[in-house]
Amino acid sequence: MSEIKSFTINVKELSFKSEQHVLDLIRFLSEALPQINLDRNGNNINVEMPIKLSKRALKLRIKKFLYKNGLHNDFRPISYKTSESEGYTVKEKKIVELSYY
Repeated sequence: MSEIKSFTINVKELSFKSEQHVLDLIRFLSEALPQINLDRNGNNINVEMPIKLSKRALKLRIKKFLYKNGLHNDFRPISYKTSESEGYTVKEKKIVELSYY
């Protein structure tokens, strides 16, 4: 039996944009990485994956999803780690507009 590690993807800001994007993300991750188990709990997606699969692979698939759906200019995955859990949060990019005189 292989060992399993758990991560959490916080999609709160992405769900404000559209709930359909969150459902599409879950479907995309399950198709792109068939060896992971996904479970949604409110604004969090719980991911259980084998130890051999890197955390970076999960981040790359999230970035690929954002790019394919045209959201890469608005959102980005940011890593976080707390005492209880670790994972990614999909945050909206801060956009600074400077007006020149």
